[in-house]
Formats: sequence, structure tokens, C-alpha cells
Amino acid sequence: MNILVTGANGQLGSSIRDIASQHHNFIFTDVDSLDITQYHDIVDVITRCNIDVIINCAAYTNVDRAEQEPEIAQLINATAVDNLARAAANNNATLIHISTDYVFGGNCNNIPCTEQQATAPLGVYGLTKLAGEQAVIDSGCRHIIIRTAWLYSPYGRNFLLTMLDLTARRQSLNVVFDQVGTPTYAAHLAQAIMHIIDTNQVHKQGIYHFSNQGVCSWYDFAHAIARLAGHDNCIISPCHSNEFPSPVKRPSFSVLDKTLFTTTFGFDIPHWHDALIQCFNSISDSKRITME
Repeated sequence: MNILVTGANGQLGSSIRDIASQHHNFIFTDVDSLDITQYHDIVDVITRCNIDVIINCAAYTNVDRAEQEPEIAQLINATAVDNLARAAANNNATLIHISTDYVFGGNCNNIPCTEQQATAPLGVYGLTKLAGEQAVIDSGCRHIIIRTAWLYSPYGRNFLLTMLDLTARRQSLNVVFDQVGTPTYAAHLAQAIMHIIDTNQVHKQGIYHFSNQGVCSWYDFAHAIARLAGHDNCIISPCHSNEFPSPVKRPSFSVLDKTLFTTTFGFDIPHWHDALIQCFNSISDSKRITME
């Protein structure tokens, strides 16, 4: 099977690269090698490489900056996705597209959001990601849309790496406790995607939710990170979201219900704390940080 991965230098793309099976032929691309805002460039790669599956990991993910750069966010999160979807439809390929919990905007009434939950984005980022989802559906291509949340990994910029840095340098730190969700280890999402491909389940079209299991606040997550890193000298205190002014309101409760994913694809999703330990072990093994 020939598989095109876009956004290959990001967290998820890098995690897919780590586990890429030799049973498939992967073409990893990023903005420097494939401009997905250009439809004909996508078609050229798909036809030249005889692509069967596209995994779209590319996205504009800076939630705050999207409010000042709505055109760029729309271009990457919606227009480019429309290009990929139409190219997939016209060339008999399947598109696996990654979306976000921000399409809900925290309207789940403290109940884990199912795929049937009504969407209600609060800002530009969520609106453009929802537009991308609709573009995939409207294209008529074979597709699997996976909504995820709180993604972290040893790669790029994310909450885990930020907390590792701050708790190592500071004596105290305030972290919000009134935003609740579930962290997602990018390696587990990558494994889930590869499971779908390796078990020939790419025909099971639809929207699915994926994050690790369990529930925590950003404060809880930060505490767990500091404890595992041995950064006990940093005192972490809970605070309210309004103590960190932001141009966009973030969901207060964005826990995703993964039942449909697990029952459809037969994939066992680990708990978020177990996933965090696995990520730390991976970081330690690669000597990215020194574990205590």
C-alpha cells in the first residue's frame, strides 16, 4: 500500500514515521516538499506515486494566533483539506484526516462528547477545523475523520515539553485547573492509525474520537509531568483560566467519548497516565532528557 503523510514533521507525522511499517510504502511530506494549498501539486504526487491512503497531519494549530490570522488558518485547516479531499475522491484514495475537540467548544455539559454531539466552535481555530471536516464529507471521498485533543509527544512544541522546561527552571508555577480533558500521546494515535491500515479497516468511513482514556485538568497533567521528571522543587498551584487572558475562550470540558473507535476498530486505548509514563520512557531511551 502506498501511503502519503502530510505534515510529516509535526508531532503526529513524526510519530507515524517512528513506527512506519516496512509492509507499506510511505511518502512523508511537509510544507517544504508538498504545498497542500495547491490542488494540482497534490494530484501530481497522488498520481505519480499511486497513492492509496492519505494521512493528513498538517494543520494550523496556534489557537490564539488564529484569531489574528483567520485567513491563514482557513487556508490550511479548510481550503487545503478540501484540496486533499477532492484529490482523494478523484483518484480513488482514502483520506484519514485529523481534527480536534475544539469543534465542540465545551458544549458537552460535562459528559464525554460523542461523534453525534452538536458542534459549536468558540473561535477561528475550531471554526476552520470544522470547515475542514465538512469539506472532507462534501467531497465524497472515502474518509476517516479522527478528532483528538491535548496532543503531546517528544517532538515540536507542546504542553509536556513546556512543563518539563518550566518545572526544571522555576520554583513555582500556576496552571489552570478549570479546563478538563484528556491528554493524547501522539505515539498512541499513530499506532491507532497504523492499526486501521494494517488490519484493512480503511473502508470503515466516518467520524471517530481518539484520545487516551481517563480525565484530568491541565493542573493534574502538569503535576504528573513534574513528578515523573523528578522536578519536585517546583511548587505547582491551581489557578483559574481568567488569570491567563486569551483572545479565544477554550473549552472547559472537552473529554471525548472513544467508545465508537474502540468498538469499530478493536483498538485498546491506554489510560492517559500510563501513556505519559510510556512517553517518558521513550524520551529517556532516546536521551532527549535526563530522567531522575
